[in-house]
Amino acid sequence: MRRWTRFVRDNPCLALLVVQLGGVVLYPFMDDSSTGRAAYSIFGLLVLALTIRALRATPALTWVGVLLALPAAGLLFATIVTGETGLFPWSSGFEAALYVYAGTSMLFYMLDDEDVTTDEMFAVPAVFTLFAWAFAYLFVVLQALDPSSFDPSGSDRSWMELLFLSFTTLSSTGLSDITPLSAHARSVVMLEQLAGLFYIAMVVTRLVALRGSRRVR
Repeated sequence: MRRWTRFVRDNPCLALLVVQLGGVVLYPFMDDSSTGRAAYSIFGLLVLALTIRALRATPALTWVGVLLALPAAGLLFATIVTGETGLFPWSSGFEAALYVYAGTSMLFYMLDDEDVTTDEMFAVPAVFTLFAWAFAYLFVVLQALDPSSFDPSGSDRSWMELLFLSFTTLSSTGLSDITPLSAHARSVVMLEQLAGLFYIAMVVTRLVALRGSRRVR
């Protein structure tokens, strides 16, 4: 048990990845009731804490992540106490900024040296999920600003629908049945497509370069 506890403690990217993937499974059970919204906010607080913990392993400035996480955590906590759904787009904006910062920091963490640690290996999929979450939160903000961004009737798409759109866009699978309709929504979707292609190309190039350097040595 101690060995596993030490392993998780020494690999914060693994803990973040497991919790985020667990969220993909748990989100459908969190309905739009007050209990479901409270559970979603509590889960969001957990992801924020694990993101800050993972940031400490990177060369980035942790205090910048803390400054972005504090307003998001405060708004999520207020949502739990008051049950006010109108705070969700505001917390989503701060969470999107935090996850973009954390994902970029972890990307530099992976490219920092030629010795790939276990935690850096877990950082590869963790960065992907961070960017997927970041763009999903951006979609929430866009939907709040323009209700017809993703639905011609002006109805709000659920969080699970927007996260599904983000994952399919970032991975370039194109399987989503949700279409960006407004000009701003299409602009953000195009940026996510470029980010996904760029990330996959960078990771593949990195692995090939490491393999070549090991052969030389």
